[in-house]
Amino acid sequence: MFTKKTLKKFGFRWLVVNVVFILVKLTVEHDEGETHDLFTRSNAFYYLSAFFLFMVAWEHNDWLIKRQLKKGGLDLKNSLNILVKTLLVFLPISALTYYLALYQFKVFCGIITNNVFEEFLEDFSRGATLCTTVVFFNLFHHAMNQREEMKKQMEDLKKEMLASKYTSLKNQISPHFLFNSLNTLTSLMYEDRDLASDFVTRLASSYRYILDNREEDLVSLSKELNFLDSFIFMMNVRHKEAVFIRTDIFIRAENYVIPTLSLQMLVENALKHNYYSKEKPLLISITTVNGEVLKVKNNLQKRELKEDTTRLGIKNIKKRYSYYTNTPVLVEEESGYFEVTIPLLNKEITEINLLSV
Repeated sequence: MFTKKTLKKFGFRWLVVNVVFILVKLTVEHDEGETHDLFTRSNAFYYLSAFFLFMVAWEHNDWLIKRQLKKGGLDLKNSLNILVKTLLVFLPISALTYYLALYQFKVFCGIITNNVFEEFLEDFSRGATLCTTVVFFNLFHHAMNQREEMKKQMEDLKKEMLASKYTSLKNQISPHFLFNSLNTLTSLMYEDRDLASDFVTRLASSYRYILDNREEDLVSLSKELNFLDSFIFMMNVRHKEAVFIRTDIFIRAENYVIPTLSLQMLVENALKHNYYSKEKPLLISITTVNGEVLKVKNNLQKRELKEDTTRLGIKNIKKRYSYYTNTPVLVEEESGYFEVTIPLLNKEITEINLLSV
């Protein structure tokens, strides 16, 4: 059953065939200095053959374009490749059509010519030129549609990124985190004043970092690691020997950027979803791999949560990364560990690397 969209597409292409046929007919007749009745067998043949060849070329070209779009998108190289593939299908069919009409069924088609070979070359070259033109404009049309779609996706990503950034910062400056930190500080004031003083300094440093970077979605990896160092210090004081966090960074951190608070969010995620004690400590490692990614890994000791996890933290990080890179954030869970791999972004990056149009 034909849909409204299919009928509209067919109607448009039928209209193009009619316009092109009439223009070509008028041009040919003008060149030859003669006028013919439109309702002849030769005109009927040329009209039907033009309609058939146009549709074959157009539909085959559409199929190639849709297949390419599923693979990734259109650029100059694969557009030229599609043009060549379309012509490789169209040209033999066109040559066969005009050969049969001129050499085998000339009388039946009502074609009158003194030089059959010359007529064949003229019809064939005209068809190839028109096909190339149609395919070119069809590729241009799809490329423009792709560009508009990418613009729309970019706008959607921007909106999601801003919403994710707001959610991220809102979660980090939470009363719950501050309340736990103040409770720890209260205990330290009676047990170890020097450690309490150091704890206050680290807590102030952490909140200063959050406030200073609340408008920035990307931050230098070196700054994030400095903040994480203060955060790890507070976690070690608070949980003592129940939590061990190790960082192994083998790159020049100042040359890379990551979404603000992403590492802290991943560490918090591990603390939230796992049980830990002195007897069964939680081990969290943060390491670089080949200067391309960061891996945050922890042993699995899942705790029973009162509510089902929504993994909003992981989703938040994925959305923010999707604005800057096509490299995905990978989440892997095995029987004994949980690991999140995030890409390292070059400090020059500003926006997602879209496919060429």
